[in-house]
Amino acid sequence: MLIARFAERIGKGIRGAPRDALVADVAPADQRGAAFGLRQSLDTIGAILGPLTAIGLMVLFHDDIRTVLWFAFVPAVISVTVLVFSVKEQALPRQKAGAPLRLGEIARLGRPYWFVVAAGTVFTLARFSEAFLVIRAQQGGLAVAWAPAVIAVMSLVYAVSAYPAGRLQDKAGARPLLILGFVALYWLIFLLGFGQSLVVLFLGIGLWGLHRGLTQGVLSALVAAMAPEHLRGTAFGLFGLINGLGALRASVLAGVLWDVIGPRGDFRGGPGLCRRCLGCLPFFGKPQESRVEP
Repeated sequence: MLIARFAERIGKGIRGAPRDALVADVAPADQRGAAFGLRQSLDTIGAILGPLTAIGLMVLFHDDIRTVLWFAFVPAVISVTVLVFSVKEQALPRQKAGAPLRLGEIARLGRPYWFVVAAGTVFTLARFSEAFLVIRAQQGGLAVAWAPAVIAVMSLVYAVSAYPAGRLQDKAGARPLLILGFVALYWLIFLLGFGQSLVVLFLGIGLWGLHRGLTQGVLSALVAAMAPEHLRGTAFGLFGLINGLGALRASVLAGVLWDVIGPRGDFRGGPGLCRRCLGCLPFFGKPQESRVEP
């Protein structure tokens, strides 16, 4: 099981950067925010429907997990088929084989791109694994049988908010959305750190989903806008790598603080961290206006 989970994470890492670079290539510059918001929404809806379908199939097939896993193969085949036969990407000039990541190319990404990476990393450091949300809700009195409701509520708010946030980004720029995302993060940390009732805790969980909806697609659209067109794959790969390392560090630190101080130790440090990303906001206008060409 551990090997399978590890392989699944590697697969996600491999497909993430090319997928986002492809979205950036096929979406018009003035609709890129909506495109990434829609991608985030659909991805999150799939994350909700997938487990619900798995539960139904487990009941139908009397907990025969091997049979249920074969059903998971079907949407994967459909998605690859659509990608191969329906998505047309731009032809790229042939290049000599070399190292997949070159220092010269990284240097050409430019200062605006690194401001986006910095903002995304600081937001990531202020968050941690959603598993802590489940533990926090159980501390507030949530029965174990209802634990999936935590992720369901967070994911639902995330899915509903991501696409409207992307459309708003195309009209008003990224700065207002990142500020709202910061406000949502500040208050969710407060509610989850000091709340006692399940109503307050679930309000904080909903704000967690809203924060992700307001920021994740917006940051992806900014990466597409700030990176040179011929280096978008590299830009998204680096963005995912740095943010992934930040998420790992945040979750490890959260576990240590939880054991030493308790849940309030986890949630108190977040606002101070995400305040630092506000210094980057003057650089974030409308993505189509900030685009960097090679």
